[in-house]
Amino acid sequence: MNQVTSSVNPSETPQHPLPQPERSRSPATATRSKPFPISRIVLYVVLIIGSVLMLLPFAWLIRSSLMGTSQIFVFPPEWIPSPFQWSNYPEALTSVPFGRYFMNTFIIEVCVLAGVMLTSIVSAFTFARLRWPGRNLIFSLLIGSMMLPYAVTLIPTFVMWRELGGLNTFLPLIVPAWFGGGAFNIFLMRQFMLTIPRDLDEAAYMDGGTPLTVLWRVIIPLSSPALIVIGIFTFIDVWNDFLGPIIYLSDEKHFTLALGLATFRGLNNTNWPYLMAASSTILAPIVLIFFIGQRYFIEGITLTGIKG
Repeated sequence: MNQVTSSVNPSETPQHPLPQPERSRSPATATRSKPFPISRIVLYVVLIIGSVLMLLPFAWLIRSSLMGTSQIFVFPPEWIPSPFQWSNYPEALTSVPFGRYFMNTFIIEVCVLAGVMLTSIVSAFTFARLRWPGRNLIFSLLIGSMMLPYAVTLIPTFVMWRELGGLNTFLPLIVPAWFGGGAFNIFLMRQFMLTIPRDLDEAAYMDGGTPLTVLWRVIIPLSSPALIVIGIFTFIDVWNDFLGPIIYLSDEKHFTLALGLATFRGLNNTNWPYLMAASSTILAPIVLIFFIGQRYFIEGITLTGIKG
């Protein structure tokens, strides 16, 4: 067989360049090419203005605590103290027994936090994970009790503690926390527990576990964000509680910080720098605890109510 070989001149062959792949733009280039939306700029401006308005009272409190009385009320206002009167803080905290007030508040805080954390999670567990007759009805009544104003139960509760001999003691401020921990806390914990898969419970029961085992080894470790939220709410409520102590406490040695601050204001009507310094000191722990637990706080609020 004859083989025919054809030679072709490369210069006569039409050149067809291969298609080049399109270069993908980097995310940074794509981001820079997009125009910044006007709506986002407006949102940032509104958030900045709102933040300034929210922080303005705190700035006024701090600057007033480092000024003299005449400088606080000068017009137009001066925002920078001249000079800084740091002595306002030690003199304000020693003019009344704030150390005793702090210890009383600390005792109530520890007892109330322990009662709320323990009883609220147990109560929520029974509503969320156990089946028993009348569960939904009782839970509905519990939620309905949140609609009752505090003033409705104030007088009957006061009469009850008077008959039990609990006036001028910490018992009326501590004992209620050990009976469920509050309807809102139970509701918050129940909604969070509904997001935990029930397969984990079934696995624990198949391994021979009891409901207490499920609660201790499964539910509590997974419910830490909700527990931190409840802890922050409870701490702030007890720390700022003024109505409860003023109703049940009459002896100054039992006063809390909120009640002691009101007494301090009564004793020092014209000494505003001392009052501002004492208020700043009492406010500091709340701000500190919020900044420490804000990540868990936001996580717990976000996940609560999302049933899985």
